[in-house]
Amino acid sequence: MIRNPILPGFNPDPSICRVGDDYYIATSTFEWYPGVQIHHSRDLVNWTLVKRPLERKSQLDMRGNPDSCGVWAPCLSYADGLFWLVYSDVKRFDGNFKDAHNYIVTSPTIEGEWSEPIYVNSSGFDPSLFHDEDGRKWFVNMQWNHRTESYGGAPKSPAFDGILLQEWDPKTRELVGPIKNIFAGSPLGLVEGPHLFRKNGYYYLTTAEGGTGYDHAVTMARSRNIDGPYEMHPNMHLITSKDQPGAVLQRAGHGQYVETPDGQVYHTHLCGRPMPPKRRCTLGRETALQKCVWKEDGWLYLENGTVVPDVEVPGLNGATLAEKPVRAEYSFDGGKLPADFQWLRTPEPQRIFNLTDRPGHLRLIGRESIGSWFEQALVARRQEHHSFRAETVVEFQPDTYQQVAGLTHYYNRHKFHAAVVTLHEKLGRCVTIFSCDGDYPNGRMTFPAGSGAALPADGRVQLSMEIRENGLQFFWQTEGMGAWQPIGPELDAGVVSDEGGRGEHGSFTGAFAGVFAFDTSGRAKMADFDWFNYEEL
Repeated sequence: MIRNPILPGFNPDPSICRVGDDYYIATSTFEWYPGVQIHHSRDLVNWTLVKRPLERKSQLDMRGNPDSCGVWAPCLSYADGLFWLVYSDVKRFDGNFKDAHNYIVTSPTIEGEWSEPIYVNSSGFDPSLFHDEDGRKWFVNMQWNHRTESYGGAPKSPAFDGILLQEWDPKTRELVGPIKNIFAGSPLGLVEGPHLFRKNGYYYLTTAEGGTGYDHAVTMARSRNIDGPYEMHPNMHLITSKDQPGAVLQRAGHGQYVETPDGQVYHTHLCGRPMPPKRRCTLGRETALQKCVWKEDGWLYLENGTVVPDVEVPGLNGATLAEKPVRAEYSFDGGKLPADFQWLRTPEPQRIFNLTDRPGHLRLIGRESIGSWFEQALVARRQEHHSFRAETVVEFQPDTYQQVAGLTHYYNRHKFHAAVVTLHEKLGRCVTIFSCDGDYPNGRMTFPAGSGAALPADGRVQLSMEIRENGLQFFWQTEGMGAWQPIGPELDAGVVSDEGGRGEHGSFTGAFAGVFAFDTSGRAKMADFDWFNYEEL
């Protein structure tokens, strides 16, 4: 059986592509660098991260991009001996405008180096490239209408002004011919995330609708002509949990169709698993996969006979789910950042971290404050479980309170908790807590442990945190103490979620556990981390 979500933790907007017996899923990474996650599978059950293709400054520079902007909704396809990746780089979140710029990159292999980006347009986000049977290529994206009140946390349907179609010429590498609005969406509204495919004489269009919160859905339509008119699916929606608040997989929408070599059919979609009592998705939007069937009316349906996605889905014959380790240990050996980790926005990582100055250590170079949209030294991995423990050890000798390094449970500049080593004028070197519980737009920090606890003047400091569903507790110890010491009260871990703070639609990435350092004096104080452990509880 396929066990959903197949990609747990922050992995939204899944675009799936099959080449022979190999399946690939590309997901959004927003402000996290490098851009786009691509996972690989040969059985649809077990998936491995194999590439983040947008890894050079010439491909992607997100310095200054607001939270929940950056790389939205990639589309991965294969044609003409190349993999094609289409993506948006969104430069604005709040207000009437989005400033979404769409690009294409290609590569003969998934794991190789990807090309320089080709700029396509900026009329809206969620671009997709369709390779037709006659060799022509068609570019689709939603059209953004700024003449309406639509902003982060309160999207309005009039801003989502239909799906645009235009031919793309691979020789001139530009759009050609007329621009046509081919689909206005269903009455649910907020139409986005278009994907086209062709079967039995029809063009099928799947879109995401209802916003990426609890009314989300995959909507399907079809036409004999690529530019329409498109008729709606008999159920309107192929996949949705919007009318089933008790379903395990909520917020189901935004996905893509794929066929196996023997003709079985599946459809990806994003989903969320809310935690009671506030229905906050602490793991962000995750990727799931549903088994589908074609019926005599020529429409696609979920095999389970409903529109509500299943947690367990029939997989391919002989496929078995490999057991994943409960604990992941990272030693920072080998001079290369472990694949699970990413950083924020900057295409110049050498300015914020390295693994070479002190072999076997992750050295962070203190730059701007935690929550900066430009250059902050924060390196982290996704939260993949509702309950987990993370721990690390840091060597850090601050000489001012403006120099800080530590361990963080991080979502964005308004939603994080951190146990930090810093300097206090009375305590000397100390450990304390920084917390930002979703206060938008001010981003005010609080200090739940006050000035904190005094530390020895030098030596390594171990920091840990335990998240048990909605609660977070920090701990610390110096080497030789022999026991972890709790610090501060239990904090609200649930605020580090999509719905935390400003609420549904206010942000839509995911929670990370990681390490950070900043130095607002401008002297780039360094902090060395020897190891990092993550363990499911």
